[in-house]
Amino acid sequence: PTQPTENFLTMASIATRASRELLRRTSRTVVGNNGKRSFAAAADGEPLMKTALYDMHIEMGGDMVPFAGYELPVLYKGESGGVMKEHLWCRSEGKASLFDVSHMGQINWHGKDRAAFIEKVVVGDIAGLAPNHGRLSLITNENGGIMDDTVITNAGDHVYMVVNGATKFGDMKHFEEQMSTFDGDVTMEYLEDTMSLLALQGPGAATAVAKILPEGFDLVKMPFMTGTDTTLDGVEGCRITRCGYTGEDGFELAMPEEYAVAIASKLCEDDAVLPTGLGARDSLRLEAGLCLYGNDLDETTTPTEGALGWTLGGPGSRRRTEGGFLGADKVLTPEGKFQKVARKRVGIKGMKAPARAHAEIYDATGEHKIGEVTSGTFSPCLKAPIAMGYVETKSGKVGTDVMVKIRNKMQKAQVTKMPFVEARYYRVPE
Repeated sequence: PTQPTENFLTMASIATRASRELLRRTSRTVVGNNGKRSFAAAADGEPLMKTALYDMHIEMGGDMVPFAGYELPVLYKGESGGVMKEHLWCRSEGKASLFDVSHMGQINWHGKDRAAFIEKVVVGDIAGLAPNHGRLSLITNENGGIMDDTVITNAGDHVYMVVNGATKFGDMKHFEEQMSTFDGDVTMEYLEDTMSLLALQGPGAATAVAKILPEGFDLVKMPFMTGTDTTLDGVEGCRITRCGYTGEDGFELAMPEEYAVAIASKLCEDDAVLPTGLGARDSLRLEAGLCLYGNDLDETTTPTEGALGWTLGGPGSRRRTEGGFLGADKVLTPEGKFQKVARKRVGIKGMKAPARAHAEIYDATGEHKIGEVTSGTFSPCLKAPIAMGYVETKSGKVGTDVMVKIRNKMQKAQVTKMPFVEARYYRVPE
């Protein structure tokens, strides 16, 4: 049970070093494509930020750690706490886990050319999003490398974007640079700490969140990856998106910062809802085969290498044929096919001990290094070690035998498909 915690703490320390470069700001920022505002890097020694729920985390026994420039709970102490129990709770029928993800960056995009601009900086089809529908996309650089992953929703009169906490200031600096040369009407509104963000995840999430939604709000007909403005526990100016990072049904709930504690407390009055830390969030997302930016994806990794080519659309789709995003010529052929890549992201299992990030992967003979692990942990559901990483493309077929070097000892393993645990994303009944 201690293994996922140890793994996360290592990850958190890496993220903390990166977060020292982040800018800390305290008021809402609006940037137009006149480039008047600038996102600079913060100096070393920048104090850690606290979310609106910080005191609540402490009162509930949160074991606080640095992550993405914030102090956030890695786990909660107590009878129901700890990474293993918190993880299994999220996978249990009728249960739901509540995460504080207010460190993430929330951005509203305005202007008649907002979709056209966003399509220059991400790979997905944004212009084609139906109202209230969203999708996962990737922010790329001029070499086709992934700068971040993001969930983008067509909110009607604007576009709502959520980016990762550890990369949000770098993302916005990049957006600002691209806006300075964009000939069109677009404005970026960074919501900063005026809006908190909670994630409610698990088989019981819909039942739990229904208790704070307006009467008549129909969750049964709300598909996964859709979102809408709403009230939460009577509070105006909130938003609900059916999405998540665990492989379960779930929601991200945005609300004005001053109401975050009241709404979180209301949710926690439900015996089915358990406050859950970043340790379980990490092991849950790994079981679900989902990437952690900075570990499994970085600016040297293309969408194809990251096994995320699907975010561009299928063969013949508009973004595949037109390109138009930064680095498209490094990812796609002129015909809209994916360029061949030398490595690919895969799942690995069969080891007797957990493989940590940077553990070397060898072919079945143990003589030739073919890649390395990027994330690894002990799976509470499978009761076995799991990992993901990159291997040479020719060795990436499911079922390929490999060797993983763990603590200087070679261990037999196999390339496997992901997710490791079956996804249970919500589907609207037919």
